[in-house]
Amino acid sequence: MERKIRSGLWISSIAGLLIVAAAFSGCSMFSTSNDPVDCNVVKTQTAAGQTDAQIASNLNASEDKVAACHGPEHDTNKNTIVPEKGY
Repeated sequence: MERKIRSGLWISSIAGLLIVAAAFSGCSMFSTSNDPVDCNVVKTQTAAGQTDAQIASNLNASEDKVAACHGPEHDTNKNTIVPEKGY
């Protein structure tokens, strides 16, 4: 009886360790390093006098992505058709 309990505990602990290992390896999927930078935040922080390096550090992003926000604005609504009467 004691042998069955020990083997059951051993199997349960191995299964638990596998679950924990899978959870930690999955955390890299949620990394923000590949996410786009919110240019509104960059503009606000630039207006507050922060450098691109400081902003990149605050946002956990690269300086290249922060610098891209300083370029010309892109209007994505140029091709949007808006009804004249609003319906």
